Amino acid sequence: MHEPRVRIDREELLSDNWYILKRLTFSLRRRDGAWQSQTREVYDRGNGAVILPYNLRQRTVLLTRQFRIPAFVNGHDGFLIEAAAGLLDHASPEQRIRAEAEEETGYRIGNVTKIYDLFMSPGSVTERLHFFVGAYEPADKVGDGGGLAAEGEDIDVLELGFEQALAMMASGEIMDGKTVLLLQYLQLHLMSAQS
Repeated sequence: MHEPRVRIDREELLSDNWYILKRLTFSLRRRDGAWQSQTREVYDRGNGAVILPYNLRQRTVLLTRQFRIPAFVNGHDGFLIEAAAGLLDHASPEQRIRAEAEEETGYRIGNVTKIYDLFMSPGSVTERLHFFVGAYEPADKVGDGGGLAAEGEDIDVLELGFEQALAMMASGEIMDGKTVLLLQYLQLHLMSAQS
């Protein structure tokens, strides 16, 4: 049996306001066998899911645009174009992403396909993000979307041609990491087969 390579030595709660921020002091056994003590802050906001709804016949995708204060304070106008996403809030990734897609885009996505789950910022954030794609048709529109005002959401719904979305990604107009990954997946695995 292998000896553990990590020991949590001390845990301090720094904030439990919006999400949970902790300072962890831990010991890491290095490759040479020596133990090294390190301290890091870890932000736990829960796990999430993201989806890119697509229509192969129309060659379109559904995206959203909403304001993100962290992007704003880092030199962007803050209005990011993104795939619909949300935290799991104790639901399965499949259940949550269907509900989130409907809340944000107004479309009810029946069949969703999980393509992978990834850590998006593992140096400081615990979140594991579950990635989905799902086909939609115009008849799947059941509402206006736009998110939930009670959660501070004021979301624009964008139905874009696939080539337009790729051009926006290349120009830097779409610069959200999860959305870029999903557009590239769609380009590699679904849209190229339809060309």
